[in-house]
Amino acid sequence: MRGAVDLAAVAAARQAQAASQERIASGAVPPPAALVIDVNEADFQTAVLDRSFQVPVVVDLWAEWCQPCKALSPVLERLAAEGAGSWLLAKVDVDANPRVAQAFDVQSIPAVFAVIKGQPMPLFQGALPEAQVREYLAELVRVATANGVTGIVTPAGVVEPEAEGEPDGDPGFDAAYDAIEAGDWDAAENAYRVVLASTPGDADAIAGLAQVALLRRTDGVDPAAAVAAAAAEPDSLPSQALAADLELLGGQVDEAFARIIDLVRRTSGAERSAARTHVLGLFALVGDSDPRVVKARMSLANALF
Repeated sequence: MRGAVDLAAVAAARQAQAASQERIASGAVPPPAALVIDVNEADFQTAVLDRSFQVPVVVDLWAEWCQPCKALSPVLERLAAEGAGSWLLAKVDVDANPRVAQAFDVQSIPAVFAVIKGQPMPLFQGALPEAQVREYLAELVRVATANGVTGIVTPAGVVEPEAEGEPDGDPGFDAAYDAIEAGDWDAAENAYRVVLASTPGDADAIAGLAQVALLRRTDGVDPAAAVAAAAAEPDSLPSQALAADLELLGGQVDEAFARIIDLVRRTSGAERSAARTHVLGLFALVGDSDPRVVKARMSLANALF
């Protein structure tokens, strides 16, 4: 059957990796070759970009003369082994492959990027503490999973779980659409909640609730006045959130994300948490598989950590 996966083989690979994890962590043996690869300009397309549609790829840009690189690389290799194939580490010598470094617009090394579905995004720069590196990698796996990139690297290559069939539609959506057209936000919200009551976690219903919330927040708002208020109050979450909502409605998706992520970067405590919650709601509106959301999620991770 097309798309079928030998689950026994995957399980065996995971068990083998787990059994050797302690020895890998101690440096007694190198990580499995399939999990860490050296990449050059000639094979970058197939080894990184093409594979990133199956499994998230972490690109480690380094050089032999770079001492911080020598501190970071073993950490990444050890974490790649611990990841048991959930992501692939691709190492690029920037001296030998200057065009790859130029493509990533690398200013200094070590520099670490992620690639998901062919879309590169910065992860972090410099030899960070291992705990912080773990946080970035955990967020990367979450973003990849949300985008359906769930392959597993094994010694034989990359295998992917069998895709699940699409769920049947729910007539409750019709009621929600009709309510939105009528401008009845309460009825639309109730309709989506009915769908969620019967199908918990339905992505379309969750996105629908986010859309209704956006329409409710911007109903009757003067866009010019909202933009002026945001310019006058750059650190006000209500002003910035409303301006971002209007930007999203106007198709300025990247600008809306950047506005709130910048606020996350400048604030702390409860205000930062509220700003993060708001931008996550905007992500839900656009959709986790959208490349702009993938890129913005990594920017958010950088702002938080």
